[in-house]
Amino acid sequence: MIELEIPGRGNLQLKRLVLDVNGTLAVDGRLLEGVAKRLSALRDRLEVHLVTADTHGQQFAIDRQLNLQAVRLQPGDEAAQKAAFVRSLDAGTVAAIGQGANDAEMLRLAALGICVLSREGTAVETLLAADLAAPDILSALELFEKPLRLVASLRK
Repeated sequence: MIELEIPGRGNLQLKRLVLDVNGTLAVDGRLLEGVAKRLSALRDRLEVHLVTADTHGQQFAIDRQLNLQAVRLQPGDEAAQKAAFVRSLDAGTVAAIGQGANDAEMLRLAALGICVLSREGTAVETLLAADLAAPDILSALELFEKPLRLVASLRK
């Protein structure tokens, strides 16, 4: 768990990390370099969950690389499915990271929503739903390794 007191916001107790895959952790169905190492380093503090529509059909390979099993979404209304998944984990303890339009509600519901800028693009509605924006996934994951950065960026 990562627990932070954020001035003007209160106590943040993060137990779970929910990550979109395509566009966030992977581009064109390929895991971005450095992601596996960063996620591995976080697993002692946060439960890591992946959610994906498996757009590129490469999720089994990504699951093997990360030693995780992603939740695969059914075609249609992926945004609602991602939001329901975050709710099922107790949204008040979840940090969520994404960049696509179908990630907006997931980021809005989570205790901490981070939108990453991606080579695949970043949906404006997702950027506006987030608590914080990061230039890329490695920078976003590094926030959990150095959580005082979250305090510095989120204090009011």
